[in-house]
Amino acid sequence: MIHELRIYTATNGRMNDLMARFRDHTMALFEKHGIQNVAYWRNSIGGRNDELWYILAFEDANQRAQAWAAFGSDPDWNKARSESEANGPLVDHIENRLITMTDFSPLQ
Repeated sequence: MIHELRIYTATNGRMNDLMARFRDHTMALFEKHGIQNVAYWRNSIGGRNDELWYILAFEDANQRAQAWAAFGSDPDWNKARSESEANGPLVDHIENRLITMTDFSPLQ
């Protein structure tokens, strides 16, 4: 199993729009293409309030590559992205990390 941590910094004033796109479109499209939604977070106290943190899971590197390729070329995703960005981009910057579970993690 591969876990991917992604951190999106929303464009100024666009966090609610970004979360709506995930809620209404992106999460279902991820699942459609074999991308498992694990969890999503925002800061409650401390840190930045314009970041969306989330973790995805994949079977292996090949499945990850195929899933991202299929998602990126999905007409429904391209439509959702275009419509949600009619007033400008939602994301200012993205951090992406593949993370490995430690052998002592309570979550396995």
